[in-house]
Amino acid sequence: MTQAELYQALKSIGYPIAYGSFTSPVTPPFITYQFANSNDFVADNSNYVEISNFQVELYTDKKDLNAEKLVQDKLKELGLPYRKFETYLDEEKMYQILYEVQLIGG
Repeated sequence: MTQAELYQALKSIGYPIAYGSFTSPVTPPFITYQFANSNDFVADNSNYVEISNFQVELYTDKKDLNAEKLVQDKLKELGLPYRKFETYLDEEKMYQILYEVQLIGG
């Protein structure tokens, strides 16, 4: 899967989505995603398989289990195992649900 395919899949959920951050204010729920780091498989002094780690972030103004389920179902549909973290952002008064996923070979 490529980064462009990830974007299109997340966009199909129906929430506003942007890489990194939005340039103007948006109303939650919304999604951002961004490249975090690489963890390529290296063999014979070459990057043999590209493994890109991405963070998919869901922002909501209240605890929204339905929104979380939509994102999680999409990641499962794409065959992307994920790790999930939750934080409440006091200054923004929003929940941030962070999903770590890996794109292999994209």
